[in-house]
This record gives sequence, C-alpha cells and structure tokens, in this order.
Amino acid sequence: MSSNFIYSNREHKFLLKEWLDTKKILNLEAFKEFYEMDDIDMILDEALKVAKEVVAPTNIDGDRIGAKLENGKVTTPPSYHKLYQFMQENGYGNTRYDPEEEGKLPQVLQTVLDEFFNAANPSFHPYIGLAGGSSNLINTFGTEEDKKRFLPKMFTGEWTGTMCLTEPCCGSDVGDITTKAYATDDPRVYKIKGTKCFITAGDHDLTENIIHLLLAKCEGAAPGTKGISLFIVPKIWVNEDGSLGEPNDVTTVALEHKMGIKGSATAMLSFGDEGNCRGILLGNPPDENGKAQGMAQMFIMMNGARQSTGLTAMSIAQAAYNYSLQYAKERIQGKAISNPKAGRTRIIDHEDVRRMLLFQKSVTEACRAMIMKTAYYLDLERNGDIPEDKEKAKRRIEVNTPLVKAYASDMVWQTTAEAIQIHGGYGFTEEYPVAQCARDSKILSIWEGTNFIQSLDLVFRKWTLDKGKIFAEWFNDVVESIENNKELNGFNREYEIMNKAAGVYREIQGTIASYMNTNLRAIPLFTTRILHATSMLWGGALLLEQAAIASKRMEELGADHFDYPFYQGKVQTAKFYIRNIVPEIFKIAEIIKDCDTSAIDILEEGL
Repeated sequence: MSSNFIYSNREHKFLLKEWLDTKKILNLEAFKEFYEMDDIDMILDEALKVAKEVVAPTNIDGDRIGAKLENGKVTTPPSYHKLYQFMQENGYGNTRYDPEEEGKLPQVLQTVLDEFFNAANPSFHPYIGLAGGSSNLINTFGTEEDKKRFLPKMFTGEWTGTMCLTEPCCGSDVGDITTKAYATDDPRVYKIKGTKCFITAGDHDLTENIIHLLLAKCEGAAPGTKGISLFIVPKIWVNEDGSLGEPNDVTTVALEHKMGIKGSATAMLSFGDEGNCRGILLGNPPDENGKAQGMAQMFIMMNGARQSTGLTAMSIAQAAYNYSLQYAKERIQGKAISNPKAGRTRIIDHEDVRRMLLFQKSVTEACRAMIMKTAYYLDLERNGDIPEDKEKAKRRIEVNTPLVKAYASDMVWQTTAEAIQIHGGYGFTEEYPVAQCARDSKILSIWEGTNFIQSLDLVFRKWTLDKGKIFAEWFNDVVESIENNKELNGFNREYEIMNKAAGVYREIQGTIASYMNTNLRAIPLFTTRILHATSMLWGGALLLEQAAIASKRMEELGADHFDYPFYQGKVQTAKFYIRNIVPEIFKIAEIIKDCDTSAIDILEEGL
C-alpha cells in the first residue's frame, strides 16, 4: 500500500450508476443544485488519483516512522503534515462535516472516496474522520455558545477531535468507568479527573488543538451506563471568544506500541493530574435519580464510527486482494495440472489460487454492497424529502450497523490471509505490502465495541426492536430481493440456495427463541455465528441483485466488448459467494440446534 498502490474504481461506478438509485439521492433538495449523474465519473476519477498520488506515498512513513512520543510531545511523520494540509485545502477534509456548508457530497459518494483514502493509508484517515463524529455531537447537543466556541475551527480542520471512552480498568464495559466530573461555580463547567486509554488520534502535532469528547460520571450519578455524562474537554482551553487559552491539564502518558496502523497515534491520556482539567457538559446534568444522557449521546458517534470501521476493513481487504491478484498474474511457478508438458505457468492458472482470489473478491464485494446500501440509507435518513423514506432508512440502518462493522472486520483477517498465501513465502516478509495489510486490519474487529458485542446487539436488541417489527421488515426486504431474481436465467441453483438459506435463517431464530427461557447462557455461544449468517444471507441477496444487472449487460454487450469481462466477473463472483459461502448458514443452523455447550462445561483448569 505504498507508491505502487493498485486500485480501480470500475466497481464503484457500477454500484453508483447501475445498482443503487443514486439519481434519487442526487435529486434530493440537499444535492440537486450541485450534482448530476454525469459528475460521478469525474469525482471518482479525481479522488482515486489523489489516493494514488497523494495519500498512498505517505503510507510507508506511517508504518516505518509512525507516531512517536518524545519529551511529552507526540509527533507524526512529516509527510502526514503535508497530506493533512492538502486534504483540508482540496475539499477532502473537515468542511464536509459542517451542516451549513453547501455542496457537500452525498454519503454514497463520500463513502467511495473514504474507501480510496483508507485503502491508500488506513492509519491517516482517523485524524480527519474522528473530527466528524465529535463535531456532530457538539452540533447536536451543545448550546449555541458551544457551537460558536468550537465548531468553526473544527470544520476548517484547524482543530481535530476524539472520543474518549475506554479506561485501563474497563474496556468494552463502559459502565465501569472511573473518570469523575466535579461541579464548579459554573453549572456547565466541571473539573475532570481520570485516565483514558486506546484513544485514537488522542494526541498529535497536526493541529494546534484537539477537542476530546469524554465520558465521565458526576457526583451522585447512577451506577453503570445510566450515570454517564458527556463532556467537551479541549487539550488547550478555549476561551469564550474561540481563542486559545492555557493548557487544560491533559497529559499524554504513553502511545501504544501496535502491530499495525502505526501512523495513527493511539494514546493513553491522563486528565486532571494537577487538578486543573476543565470540561463542558453536553446536555443536562444527571437527574434526581442520577440518570445522565452521556451514553445515548455518545452512541450517535459510536454508530458512525462502527460504520466507518467496517468501511476501513473492506478497504484494506480490497487493497490486499489487488496486490495478490497482480502478484498471481506475474509470478511464474509450477505447471498446469491439465498440461504439465507445457512448461511453467503463472500461478493465476492454478485452480486453488483462483479459489483464493475469488474468495477474496466475493467477500469484499459482499461487504462493499452492505456498506454502500447503508450509505444510501444514511442519505435518505439525513436528507430525505419524504418522511416515510426517512423512517424506513432509519430502521434499516439500525440492523445494518452491527453487520457492516463486524462482518467486514472479521472477514478482512481471513481475506488478507489468503492474499498472503498467494504470495507464498514473500507474503510473510515486509517487502510486500500484504503483510502490512494484515497488521493494519486486525484491530478493526476490536475497535468500537468488539465483534462479540456487535453480535449481542444484533440478537438481543436488533431482533427485538419495536416488538421485532424492525428486523422483520429488514428480513422481508432480503426475501423480496431473492424472490425478485427467482427467474434469473442461469441462476436456478443460486436461487435455490438463497431461498433455502432464508428458510433456515428463520429456523435459527426459532431455535434461539426456544433457548431464551430454557438455555439462556448457551445463546452467546452462537451470536457471532448468527451475525455471520445474517451477513451472508444479506450479502448473497445483494450480490444476486448485482448479478442480475450484470447478466443483462453481458447479453447486450456481447463477448467481444471491452467491458464484458467486468460483468462476467460480477456474475461469477455472485455465483461463488452464494454456492461456496452462503451454505455455511446451513452448518451454523445445525450447530445451533445441536447446542453443544462444551465451551461452557469445560473446567477452567481443563482449558
């Protein structure tokens, strides 16, 4: 993922111009004066050029130089400074987070651009991306004074932002946080005392200030997550007129020594060592029962971060696939099993290499389809002109978010492993970029709530929202999509598998329902696999939709057309995914029915 960065936007143009109803999005009031369908190619071509020529060359510095903490100051590679400035000055930076800024890209287009930039250098993007979530929380829950004080410079990129949740004593169990907020004479300003760890972009030298969005508990707060409040805690205090004041008693204790994304500073931060750290409360203080608003507020940022995490995972998976495909085309080794006398051949001619390539391609395209569909719904939720569209989109996003986050970030580890395998021994060396792809990707299944937590969210929350109606609507969309392609020529077997998979998924739900009262502890043994089954069913349906479009285009173009291989690739990719990956749902269903509890029953000493 360096200066030899390999990437294409052909797939993305297909998704935007042939699969999704992007025209509907561009005709929304928020976008219709600024963009037309004819603009898509230009926007994507220019962004891909930036990814290749500007972003990708910084990736080696990010990995080899990384972020460093010396004499109490965090530095990033010099190339990151030039890149950060370029992104801000050329419309790829923080201005897109300003709700008053006209001409912002719709999410379906912005998602593609973020994919390019993440694939080119995944450790850089958090410096820009986290400012979006933090500024959105201030804009949503802050007072007019807060907005005037912090947002102008966050939107220009002069300041960045973070989310500060995790503490050394508690990781995903946020309710156990010990960071305290003590009241002052000003009812909105509190003294903050505590330590936060694993804070992405928690300290750096790219901007003059960093605005932390921090979770803490006020005196008298209720136990657990109910008592958590959210505070604006700048690294350097910001005066009421927006000018910088004195340092705000925020100390970087350490930077984590990570296996990947080394250019992204992951910091341990100490707040209030000298008793002088101030934070501004967002929203109301805890009520008479000690119940506060912080977790509900922070979940808005967390859900956006989860969607972004899935996108980063898919981006790295695509980059690794591209490298392995190029290598397979160039590497000569072995002889074809069907014609050994013909001499040595490229490894792309070997059957198992093709299997590994198509495994990567199909999984990555399934993940991208999920992510792009969610981006489409995000546009409708935020900017839809029809209330029914906005409500439907909101309900679909509820279900999609844990799938996008967890399935993509679980599968990137598997797909990148195949990319390494295709490289053979060279894949295990740092001379080839797939090794870095693996190192950079592993954190993503842990970020923003481990994937087990995402699976619990799916089964215990998303299945039951609105008395089960939200998930039922989502599931009916999937079934309808499958049925719409029932008569697709050449896809009889694929339809049969997808139709069976939908029925088996209903059986999974029924089995889990039966365990709710009789074997509750067994359910968490299966939730990760249920999330994967849900994602595979949805991914298969989406790829079948795309294959239907591609199949028609193949007939229209003919085999001699230059674009015929692309569409034929779409068809074969869908077939592979449905016939090789979707059937795992059947195995998962049988395992859940069998309800093996050996993982629970084994004595700790026997592990």
